Amino acid sequence: MTGAILKLLDKFGHERPLPEPLPGDPVPTFRAWFDEAVREKKQDNPNCMYLATCTGDGRPSVRTVLCKAIDPATGGIEFYTNYQSRKAGEIEQVWRAAILFHWDNKDRQVRLEGPVMRVSGEESDAYFRSRRWESRLGAWASDQSRPIASRKELLEKIGRTVDRLGLDALGLLAGRDVEIPRPAHWGGYRLMPERLELWQGGVGRVHDRAVWARDVRVEGSAWSVGAWSGTRLQP
Repeated sequence: MTGAILKLLDKFGHERPLPEPLPGDPVPTFRAWFDEAVREKKQDNPNCMYLATCTGDGRPSVRTVLCKAIDPATGGIEFYTNYQSRKAGEIEQVWRAAILFHWDNKDRQVRLEGPVMRVSGEESDAYFRSRRWESRLGAWASDQSRPIASRKELLEKIGRTVDRLGLDALGLLAGRDVEIPRPAHWGGYRLMPERLELWQGGVGRVHDRAVWARDVRVEGSAWSVGAWSGTRLQP
């Protein structure tokens, strides 16, 4: 190649390329990207992700949720919600979903697709106890995704929930630790990726992109996962 061509090709190189050859397991790279985004604090809510679900007849919907845990061994993604919400209803029709992380300041994204299961009651209890009391109270008061006549009615409903649970409103406002148990209609899910794509933005939209796939099977309340197989993709 001529010197001019080599210089041109060098322009399309990456400061932070995906490894060459690709690693057999993409989860450590995904975790490194996630941990870097959290550690640097250059983007609000670095654990924000877009969760896509669909109904049994194929009608899709998407919303923003927060990633609460990533299993370093399997890459399983944990998030929490109201089990009576629209997203939960769609998950429990299909038991599959897709997730997108996008860290704009790093020009990176990660896409994951796979089956979804509820986490155990013990795991949901543990995370619920870690939440602020406002969020724990809100989980009791809100019938998520259901219509309500006005904001005023919603606030009044929260007040009635305080009374119904026998909570001390003044104690809550004073910041005293108040026990608020997890409602049965609220808890966690875990998506186990059977497809994971890493995407690093590049000059001229010549992005660095690779995808890994594996077999994931649900056996009762446990997962069975196969080995990853990866390949680069053209951008």
